[in-house]
Amino acid sequence: MLFPAPTCKESRRVVVTGVGIITAYGTGWEANAEGFRWGRSAFRPVTIFGTTRQRVKTAAEVEFTNPFPQTRLTSREVSRFERAGRLLFYAADEALRQSAWHSSPGTPVILGTTSGGMASGEEFYRAAIQSPPILRKQATRVTHYLSQRQAMNLCAAYDLTGPINIIANACAAGANAVGHGFEMVRSGRTERALVGGYDALSQLVFAGFDSLQALSPTTCRPFDVNRDGLALGEGAAVLALETLSSAQERGAQILGEVAGYGASTDCHHLTQPHPQGEAALKSMRLACDSAGVKPEQVTYVNDHGTGTPMNDSSEAAAINTLAGDCVSQIHVSSTKAGIGHLLGAAGAVESVVCLMALKEQWLPPMMTTLHPDPAVKFALVQKPAKAKELSRPFEFALSNSFGFGGANASLLFRRWS
Repeated sequence: MLFPAPTCKESRRVVVTGVGIITAYGTGWEANAEGFRWGRSAFRPVTIFGTTRQRVKTAAEVEFTNPFPQTRLTSREVSRFERAGRLLFYAADEALRQSAWHSSPGTPVILGTTSGGMASGEEFYRAAIQSPPILRKQATRVTHYLSQRQAMNLCAAYDLTGPINIIANACAAGANAVGHGFEMVRSGRTERALVGGYDALSQLVFAGFDSLQALSPTTCRPFDVNRDGLALGEGAAVLALETLSSAQERGAQILGEVAGYGASTDCHHLTQPHPQGEAALKSMRLACDSAGVKPEQVTYVNDHGTGTPMNDSSEAAAINTLAGDCVSQIHVSSTKAGIGHLLGAAGAVESVVCLMALKEQWLPPMMTTLHPDPAVKFALVQKPAKAKELSRPFEFALSNSFGFGGANASLLFRRWS
């Protein structure tokens, strides 16, 4: 589905007044900004399930070191949460506190995920195949496996009574969630929207990617000529979106602006993108068009950059075409090199990375890319860089998320000053 830009009469500016994030770098803006700014690697041996039968045994696993957020839920209700639900709550609590939305009962909640409560489904299956089957707590495992359960818990915890939208567009889910919320606020359907994405590591998903030999047995190296696969991670990010007028009226801190959104579908192949990145190019152009921004105004692209041979060459072709004669001035990196591919959470987390980079004026590097693919015509960010080192102002950042099945999404962010 394509989203045309609204007319000036109906268009409203959409800003971000709260952000929450948790990845293998840690919990919160500060810990993650430090990790992304220096391109630190967060991969380590997987501990939450066995990997003895897998080719790959590492991932960017989150360590829960901070106390669980205090909410309206009881300790018994919280004890039933699986890993994905916990990740979502850490991110949402930070975003809501930062936005200072003391009361927002009608706010829509729009979340992207690919596996949701998969851990509960795995527990159900293990209990069901026991001899005799374990029946105790099976009903709880079923209800927490449902993809909307984490969002329902979140709404109950913070008295959010607006509609819930769950988007499961594979790796584009988190970006689609942010984009859908942006469209709702900009079009006037709501003054606010709580958006984001979350996904936790699970044995089924990990083993699935490993059996497809999609995981790198060495290290994730986006756009490197020797790239040999992706790496998995886990995390969550939540953004509080609202109209500029609403934020200004209440004197809220503005972290950045969502300026544009584009979405397209690649019908080339179920798992392989079009070699020339036609759908990727379309989503990026739509994001720029909806913001009224020319591609040459974009300084940084946080690309999908999985480190797989076909994805990176396709995306490189799309970025080369988008930028045209200005391609050497566009700086590109993939933060998946440091925290892995977060699947449904990736687009939301990478949206926050763009906001961090714009606000603090640095570019996130990918330290593992040592030998750039000749197909790359743009400037790869291979070491930590400050915006003042660039040849032009750093005002716009574009984030790409492209998923299996051809779901493509691009988000354009503007620096707030």
